[in-house]
Amino acid sequence: MKFVKKTDLIILAVALAVCLGAWFSYQFVVGKKAAKAEIYYKSELVETVDLTAGVDKSFSIEQNKNVVFHVFKDGSICFQESNCPDKVCLHAGKLHTIGESAACLPNSIVLKIVAKDQRSSDDLDAVIG
Repeated sequence: MKFVKKTDLIILAVALAVCLGAWFSYQFVVGKKAAKAEIYYKSELVETVDLTAGVDKSFSIEQNKNVVFHVFKDGSICFQESNCPDKVCLHAGKLHTIGESAACLPNSIVLKIVAKDQRSSDDLDAVIG
């Protein structure tokens, strides 16, 4: 008795090709745009960071000095330090593509990457209040 048929493999290959095509087109179209990082504290925008400036710095927001962010010269940003118990935000890694987001839920902080130039109501929104 066969568990995998030839048609199953064809369907799987087509689905994989469609997914890879969509991912590559998204990276090509959206990934090349200039980006900025928005930092929300309790659903309020408190800081905007330009990711195209080419600077390497660490900073924290005024509302919570225990959470430290790091901006890299390559145009990415990450959570560097946090006093939260689970440290999930630190494991989110570097964010650089428009639409990516990370959150430190115990500290009520959300980090979101958005397009620098234009913004419309159709853009991805990670903050729901």
